[in-house]
Parts: sequence; C-alpha cells; structure tokens
Amino acid sequence: MKLSHLKQITEYIRQFSKISAIHRVSDTIVRVVFDRDEAIYFNMTRSNSSIFTCSDYPRSKVYNAPFDVILAKRLNRANILGVELVNGDKIIRFKTALASAYKEQITYLQFEFTGKNTNVIVLDEDLVVLEALRHIDLFASFREVRVGQKLLDVPPPPFTPKEYPLEDVKQFLGDVYQKEQEQKLASLKKQKINFLQKKFDKLKKAYEKLDSKEELQREAQEYEHLGGLVLSNASKIAPYAKKIVLDDYDGSKKEVVLERSYPNPYAISEAFFAKSKKTKQRAKNLHIEEESLRSKIEHIKRFINTVHEAKDVAKIELLFPKHVQNKKVQKDDSIETFWVEGYKVQLGKNEKGNTKLLQSAKARDIWLHLKDRPSTHVIITTDKQNLPERIIKAAARLCVDFSTTSKDRFLVDYTPRREVNIQNGANVLYNKYKTIEVDTR
Repeated sequence: MKLSHLKQITEYIRQFSKISAIHRVSDTIVRVVFDRDEAIYFNMTRSNSSIFTCSDYPRSKVYNAPFDVILAKRLNRANILGVELVNGDKIIRFKTALASAYKEQITYLQFEFTGKNTNVIVLDEDLVVLEALRHIDLFASFREVRVGQKLLDVPPPPFTPKEYPLEDVKQFLGDVYQKEQEQKLASLKKQKINFLQKKFDKLKKAYEKLDSKEELQREAQEYEHLGGLVLSNASKIAPYAKKIVLDDYDGSKKEVVLERSYPNPYAISEAFFAKSKKTKQRAKNLHIEEESLRSKIEHIKRFINTVHEAKDVAKIELLFPKHVQNKKVQKDDSIETFWVEGYKVQLGKNEKGNTKLLQSAKARDIWLHLKDRPSTHVIITTDKQNLPERIIKAAARLCVDFSTTSKDRFLVDYTPRREVNIQNGANVLYNKYKTIEVDTR
C-alpha cells in the first residue's frame, strides 16, 4: 500500500471511538468492526497487503490460535484512545483500553504493511509482544517479533513520500476490494478450471479406452478355448515351456507364447481358464465401470460450471478447501467434501456416493436434496451443534450447483438424517422437513 493512502485511511479511522469486534475471516485477513456496524478488513498478505470494505466477507473458519484468543480477549469491545502511523511509516498503531475492565488495561494493536514482514502485532502498555500473526526471528529481520520480547521501532523512512490524495476514502476502500476480487477471481478461476479440466480429460480418456462388452466376451471365449486345447495337447507340452504349439480341433496348428513358464500343462490350462473367468466377470460388470466413469465425468462438468459461475473469491475458496485430511483415513472418490466455516459438508458424486453418505451419516446430521427431482444428496456433519442458517444456505447452494447447470429458482428440502428412510440404494422417503429456496439466475 502507498504510504500516502495509509495516512488518509488512518485519518478516516480516527472518527471511530470503539472496536466492537475483531477476528480473522481467513488466514491473513482481519475483520475489525468499529462503532458496532462499520467493518473494515485488513488484508495482511505478505507483499500484497491492503485495507478494504465490503458488504460481507464469508468467514472461512473459526480461528482459535493463541493470536486469535489474544485479539478477542484484549480488543473486543475496546475503546480507542488513539490511532497513529508509527514514525510516519506504513504501520498503523491503535491505542486501546477495555471498557469493562476493573483497572484500565492498555493494549496496542499494530497493522504493519512492510513488505515481506507484513504483520499484525498485539502489544501491552510497555510495547512487549503479547501475540502476533507472524513470529519473526533475528535470522529473518533485525527486528524480532516474539512473545514476551519488547518490540523495537522501525526507523523513519529516509525519504519524503509522494502524496496521492483521495477524494473519498470510504469509496476508495470499497474500490480496493472490488478491484482485488476481480483480479484474484479471474486468476483463481483460470487456475482451478485448468486443474479440473485435467481431471476431466483423464476421466474421458479412461472412458474412451474401455473395452466393449463384445470384445471382452470374445476374449473370454478365446481364453477358454486355449485352456481346453492345452488339456487336449497335454502330452506334447514340455514342462516350463515359454512357447507351445497346439493342435486345434479343426486340424490347424496354433502357436502360443506364454507370459511366464509353468511346471506342467495343467497349470497352463488353469491359468487360461482363470483369465477366461476374470474376463467374463469384467464383461458382466462393464456397465458398472461405465456408469461410474460417466457419473464422475458429469460431476466434473458441473464442478467446472460452478467455478465458472462463481461471483466471488470466497466461493472458490469454499470449493477448494485447504483442510488437510487425516492420512490414515482413505479418501472416497465417490464423495466430494467441502468445509463451510468449519462445518463439514459432503455430497455424493454418484449413486454409490449418495448411498454411502446416507449409510454413514449420524442421526442429527442434516440431509439436503432438491425438492421433487433427482439430485445429489448432501450431508452437513453437525457434531450435535445447532446449525446457523447461513451454513444450511451454503450447503443448499452446493446441492443445486452439483445437481444442475440450469439457472432458475430451486427448492431444497432439508431435515435431520434420522427423518430419512432408505428404500433402496439412494432412494429415500422423508416426512418432516423444511424447505429453502436457491436462486441461481
């Protein structure tokens, strides 16, 4: 950020008298609510920091790190005693005191927009570090940022910065968000669609390479035929032969190169009969593999469309969560998993996935499905918590996005899993439910 802009933003912030609430909405974005309803977001991404406002920035998850605990404890409902730029540099420092404290407790909050060392630091009245978004040691910077260590000041800038006057600071903060979102959204869409397209191409290639049922049946017959020929020519086959010549039933000769050597002709015959049986089984179940690949291809198509239609970065972040799965838990490729503000939301990619979700969900988990039409099944894992309505809305939108690409008004039914009775596979009946509308137009 330009120092000139920070000066004017600092002046704008001086009109507020209280920090009503403060918390992180993403790994590097801190939301500060001033005087109850004026929310300003501090984006502390290294070398790409900014300050912006927007109508609503969805919270990716609830953060409970020591930094977040200190933020809440020392700064929620705190009175603002002063706001300044430290040494005229790109560091905004708030001096605050808790309104409800028995004894006035001074806390300093610093937002440092200093390139690679961009940081948020909470300090006590003696400027000793209580916590920080990033802890910095002496190997990374001359200025250590460590809990319990007094924070050194940054030297004043050795130049006079150029002034860039803003006509309207509030409008500027809104424009920053719009511009950043447009650029980031376009970049993320391109990146994620390329990622999904590779998956799509791989699945399509696998589908196109599937053998036909007729070819597999012919192959099974040939293996069975060879198995019989080996038995009828058993006396002519030497042990551990790699190549054998068989007399066919029509009097012709048939030369066969074996994949490996066998101790006797009966072992060769058994190998051919086993291949025949396996190929017949594959031919019989080919439709299952075809349907599985088809459903995965359709799922990826809808996924690509959902990314393409995303209106903000928050939607992309929801679709591609950073949540790290336990390596001991095997991922099921028939189920897609998302995280909405820390709540686990799963949907079936196909009938197999829908069935598994229904079978594994707990009684109080919330089940969602499009009203009176085929759709993916969605499960919100509640862990016996009461779900905020916004979580249900987000899950309902996912239900629509991954069930159809049409733009319309859709109704989504939802109810606790205990109210859903499985009839056959993923076919269900349910009575007690609520309905939510999703408009994708």
